[in-house]
Parts: sequence; C-alpha cells; structure tokens
Amino acid sequence: MSHNTYGHLFRVTTWGESHGPALGCVVDGTPPRVPLTEADIQPFLDARRPGQSRHTTQRREPDQVKILSGVFEDPETGAQVTTGTPISLMIENADQRSKDYSEIKDSYRPGHADFSYEAKYGIRDYRGGGRQSARETAARVAAGAIARKVLEGVTVRGALVQVGPHKIDRANWDWAETARNDFWCPDAAAALKWESYLDEVRKAGSSCGAIIEIVASGVPAGWGAPIYAKLDTDIAAAMMSINAVKGVEIGNGFAAASLSGEENADEMRMENGKPHFLSNNAGGVLGGISTGQDVVARFAVKPTSSILTPRKSITRTGEEIDVRTKGRHDPCVGIRAVPVGEAMMACVLADHFLRHRGQTGK
Repeated sequence: MSHNTYGHLFRVTTWGESHGPALGCVVDGTPPRVPLTEADIQPFLDARRPGQSRHTTQRREPDQVKILSGVFEDPETGAQVTTGTPISLMIENADQRSKDYSEIKDSYRPGHADFSYEAKYGIRDYRGGGRQSARETAARVAAGAIARKVLEGVTVRGALVQVGPHKIDRANWDWAETARNDFWCPDAAAALKWESYLDEVRKAGSSCGAIIEIVASGVPAGWGAPIYAKLDTDIAAAMMSINAVKGVEIGNGFAAASLSGEENADEMRMENGKPHFLSNNAGGVLGGISTGQDVVARFAVKPTSSILTPRKSITRTGEEIDVRTKGRHDPCVGIRAVPVGEAMMACVLADHFLRHRGQTGK
C-alpha cells in the first residue's frame, strides 16, 4: 500500500494496524542535534491515550513509545540528540480484542471504510478497522512531538468547540480550562453540558460528531508559497487525513461567505514600529503565506460509525443484512482528535519551516 508518507522536508511515514503487534512511524528530515528523548514524546501520547474517561473507548493501551533509531549522545553536552538520520518510533499494542469483530468480518459496516477499502485492495483487516483505524493516529501524535521540538518559539494548542449540536460560548474561552475537563473544552459551562449530553448518547448506544479548533501562535510571517505549496492548503490536507474528518476551514472559513468585503478584510496599522492586524478573519494565512498572526484551523469530525443501533447493509457476497457493531468505541471520537489535530498542525509547520529556511536561508 502506498501513500503512507506525509510532508516534503519533514517527512512522516506511519505503519501498523489497530490489532497488530505494534504501530509506529519513521520521521525523516529532523535537523541534527535537536535534544530528543522518549520523555519528550510520551506526554503527548498520554493526552491521546484511550480509556481515560467514560466518554472515550475503554480500550486500555499504555501507548509507551520506544525510540529505535535516529538519536545519539551529543559529543559536547552528553545529552541525547537527533543525528539527522531517520527517527524510528514504535508503540506496542497491548489490549486488542479481535474476537469483538469476528461477527462482522464478512459484513460492511455502514459509515465505515469496509466496502471502499475492500473495493480498492480486495482484502481488509476487519479487526478494529486495521490500517484505517483511528489507532493509527498514535503514531502521528508521536511524530508531532518531534515536530514541536523543531518549531522553536511556536506554540500549538487545540480545543473542542462543539459536541453534537452544542457549541461553546466564545466569550468564556480560557485555554487553561482545556486541561481541567475531559473534553479539551475552553468553556467550563459548556463542558458540564457536554458531560450529561454524552452520557445520554453513550447509554443509547449511539454517537455524535464534534468540531475541533487548532491554533498555532508564534508562526512568523513568510512561511508557505503562493501557488502549489500554500500553507493553508497543506494544513487542510493534513486535517482531512485524520480519521472521520469531513470538513476543514481556515480562519472564518465558510462563515466568510456571509460577510461583506469590509467586514472580512483584515485591516492593518503600525504598532511599535511593526505591522499590526486589527482582526484575523484569514486565520493567519493570506495568499498561502503566513502573516505572523495566529494560524487558526477548525475541522469537523463525523459521528462514530460503530453504534449499537442496527443499520441496513450487505455482506461480501451481496446478502442484505442489518449490522449492529459491538466492541469498545468512542461515543464522540472528536474528543481524542484534539491531540491528533495539534500533531498534524505541528508537522505541517515544521515542514514549512524547513522549506522556508531552505529557500530563503532564514
């Protein structure tokens, strides 16, 4: 299978399946002598790890990362640093229950990639979705931790801003609050409402969708290119590559269509001798190139397709059936998508930083 690699100069190749012995990634293009240990990566994997609340799948995975290559002792400081060669990371699977999927091995689950995957390859790993499982995103989060080490001065943060039909009140936005609840929610009042709402969804054996917002601060002006390497193009592609994502917007996104030209234009003034924008409707990107403002992207995650309610489908042999998916699943997969979105933003920015430096020397 091809197309498992993302990026140009900062390149990430992921490997492994949901119910295989392990999964991981190879990160190529990291500059040499960047301090890197497993302790730099583990906190981000811990944030994505399943089974941490009743609102996510109860699959218990320690997600302990192992660095297999690409680091060595710095001759001057003695610290473990990157060597400039490919960094290979491995995360072992520890809590697979393949028997949960034996009943649907010959059935196409509605909303899943079972049919399209088999139509393309003629074979599929039905255990938890195999390669197309969201379990693969653990490797992306590990790669994103390395990307953050490359991005000095850049901060990437994410938040859940909508669960099902319930949105946050942006007037209550508090980044610190995202660490105090189970939802990465910046609005404490909204988090309380989501808790009771998701309890109802879970008890009904159903699921719901979500919207995640990712903000990168400290990105200097000038990253990206005006035509085929637009920064926002690559961000959109990265977010769309995440499992269950069905829509991406940069800045105001679709809401910009309802604004006038006067309302949408990000006016400028000078402040302390530097250009200053009076708004950020563009999400920090104009003409495919960063403006120096916060880079803002949002993506929509569809409801988890694995639900207890029977849905009409067919088998591999064309028999019409009703499918009811058993096993351990997230009632709202968007909750654990926040660290994944952060990781993909970091990987894109690291790639564009290296490309910009290679072209301009700065």
